[in-house]
Amino acid sequence: MKYSGIEWIGEIPENWSIVRFKDLYRNKKEIVGDKVAEYERLALTLNGVILRNKEDSEGLQPEKFDGYQILHKDDFIFKMIDLQNISTSRVGLSPFDGLVSPAYIRFCPKNENQYSKFVYYFLMSMYYNCVFNSLGGNGVRSALNAVDMGQLLIPYPNVEEQQVIVNKIEIKCAEIDKLIANQQEQIGKLKEYKQSVITEAVTKGLDPTVPMKDSGIEWIGQIPQGWVMTRIKNICTLNPTQNKCDSSIDIVSYLPMECVKNGYIINREIDVKSVPTGLTWFIENDIIMAKVTPCFENGNIAIAQGLTNKIGCGSSELFVFRPKEVVGKFLLYLLQNRIFTEHAKSTMNGTGGLKRVSPSFVKNFPFALPSTETQQQIADYLDDKCGKIDQLIAIKQQKIDKLQQHKKSLIYEYVTGKKEV
Repeated sequence: MKYSGIEWIGEIPENWSIVRFKDLYRNKKEIVGDKVAEYERLALTLNGVILRNKEDSEGLQPEKFDGYQILHKDDFIFKMIDLQNISTSRVGLSPFDGLVSPAYIRFCPKNENQYSKFVYYFLMSMYYNCVFNSLGGNGVRSALNAVDMGQLLIPYPNVEEQQVIVNKIEIKCAEIDKLIANQQEQIGKLKEYKQSVITEAVTKGLDPTVPMKDSGIEWIGQIPQGWVMTRIKNICTLNPTQNKCDSSIDIVSYLPMECVKNGYIINREIDVKSVPTGLTWFIENDIIMAKVTPCFENGNIAIAQGLTNKIGCGSSELFVFRPKEVVGKFLLYLLQNRIFTEHAKSTMNGTGGLKRVSPSFVKNFPFALPSTETQQQIADYLDDKCGKIDQLIAIKQQKIDKLQQHKKSLIYEYVTGKKEV
């Protein structure tokens, strides 16, 4: 082994060389112009470069694609903006010809039929180890350009050894991916079961022997005797006016969308003087729920508890529910039941690639309300039942996290020559 000259790699095999990325690939940008119809649209994702329909309105959507750049099969594509964000995609090796955003950096092989998979796995190892995110000088720079990318140093065995290494990586990764998929499938089933438990409890109650009556609404069906039909607007205040806090308060909770999870919040803080205009405000024990895709579908809803100074602010894409004539936890579960979520998704609309649940739909959503005592019993039951399901999900997620980390470590060891093949 010998020292590579690259700090995060350390030693590499004696017979490997070190090359610059630009020695193997050249930066190139071709704007498609009037040839748009000849190419499919592509997108760089965490799962690599994928085909994307030009009519897909998810996320940012251009009015037309004539300003997009051409990407050919076996070209590299990089997204090197917003380097502080460690969770976004960075690297892709395209399996297709197509169009991508002009903001991406494209590199093409210098030689025809050039073998690129080894370099791709090395670059992915840089991504997995957050190397790109630190190349900007500990966050001082927020982006890398094509010149920066061309200077990247890459350990480089001969092509025959590269192919052997890549073959080994792909066999091992396929085995790991199969294990991950199995755990993900089990998590999916647990989430389905959890939603079924919630839906059954908040629409039918806990006593299967109680007499039932017709709700008067076809898609709700039978409800327990003693429950009364009402609407959300009758039991809580939707989006109450709360646009400022007491002048003596300096720090409040700040909950951007990613801090509102399924059933809990991740509390961040912000100086009141730094709060941007246009945010949504809420107080302790309000229920906050994402109204925009894909956060609504992911179940981003929680009771705002543990807020700094009992007040907080967050995205304008949040609904705020302030309970009046209902147990807060019962309302939280009611807003998670399948009947509500499925009807909400079917009525979503919006512009600019984002779809939102309508406030009018939410306010007027009908449901059956039991007595306060029964509401609390249902909430307590679901706290216990869902808590146990969530524990099982967490255990399986931990297994997935360990498998993914093992996969990343395995790729690193192979592409730096620390694991022999």
